[in-house]
Amino acid sequence: MATLNLLTEDGRLAAYALRGTPVAPPSGPKVFNRVAYSAAHVVADPCAAIDPWLQSAVDWDATIAYRQHLWSLGLGVAEAMDTAQRGMGLDWPTSLQLIERTLQAAHRVPGALVASGCGTDQLNPAEARSVDDVILAYEEQMAAIEALGGRLILMCSRALARVARGPADYERVYDRLLRQAREPVILHWLGDMFDPALAGYWGSAEVEAAMDTALGVIAAHPSKVDGIKISLLDQAHEVRMRRRLPPGVRMYTGDDFNYPALIEGDGVGDHPTQQHSDALLGIFDAIAPVASAALQALAQGEVDRYRALLAPTVPLSRHIFRAPTRFYKTGVVFMAWLNGHQTHFSMVGGQHSARSLPHLCELFRLADAAGALADPDLAAHRMRALLALNGL
Repeated sequence: MATLNLLTEDGRLAAYALRGTPVAPPSGPKVFNRVAYSAAHVVADPCAAIDPWLQSAVDWDATIAYRQHLWSLGLGVAEAMDTAQRGMGLDWPTSLQLIERTLQAAHRVPGALVASGCGTDQLNPAEARSVDDVILAYEEQMAAIEALGGRLILMCSRALARVARGPADYERVYDRLLRQAREPVILHWLGDMFDPALAGYWGSAEVEAAMDTALGVIAAHPSKVDGIKISLLDQAHEVRMRRRLPPGVRMYTGDDFNYPALIEGDGVGDHPTQQHSDALLGIFDAIAPVASAALQALAQGEVDRYRALLAPTVPLSRHIFRAPTRFYKTGVVFMAWLNGHQTHFSMVGGQHSARSLPHLCELFRLADAAGALADPDLAAHRMRALLALNGL
């Protein structure tokens, strides 16, 4: 196995010998007993003559190829979400183009699952004057995505968080949107650790009060809600909410710290969808082959193997999503580069600079331990190149 020198947290170089065994995805048809979406990243075009902090340029071929990779592993694609740097480099016009290209590609893949992020990011939060402004922004995106045949993930709105004066404003917005949605949607609750501008979402800084409001919205429109994705990085909050969901409404875990136990479930609840969480996770982008193998094992009743596969990925995920959590996209794209899915480590918005070199070195070690480096020799070669670029 390859050996290389990696930085430690205190800035020293120390020899590291790769020892992990890459996890191979299951062969043949992928059959899961959980709905599993991977929020997918975008691949930047580093050759575009733009100002990367101000403009975005996407390598469309590589970006769609990665979605085809996810579909080949049995995973759905949650498109144009925060993992795709929505609101951190990817604007609404580019997001709509991304959604259209992904939906077109999905038509050529039998069974390909896609849900697309619908938000209000064409509306500058500072320019929002009322809840009506937010509704109009949501409706514009809803109409555009539904015209393409897309299913909706109603993303949290920075503008709504700014102008709402309490739970009633959230109830009004979501009532208006759910009444007109063509198909059941996935609601979205992204904690402020992912986006500080979303603090107090659902009208309260208290989680239980916010949860009551979100559950009230769902209870008023159960036939229009496929599920809700929550990303609060708190297993207890998610389980409490899951047990209160109406029959058939899914809990999609967005908890990148505690996903193995949440997806496995606890068997507690009056209805099957209250007994476990399905998945809509950014970490699945980074560990897609491992996630596919684990989900296949779970569906086959091989719970011990499911646990054994995912347990080593948790330290990796917690490192990628460590505070400031909103910079987790850097680790996700870094993993895609290490694993040969793109030829460079560049990101839209210049976000490849958001994590330190020692952070990336530790990510490399943890990815190796998790069996998440598909080709260890290639990964080691690229890691050495990054170190050399930084004078090491």
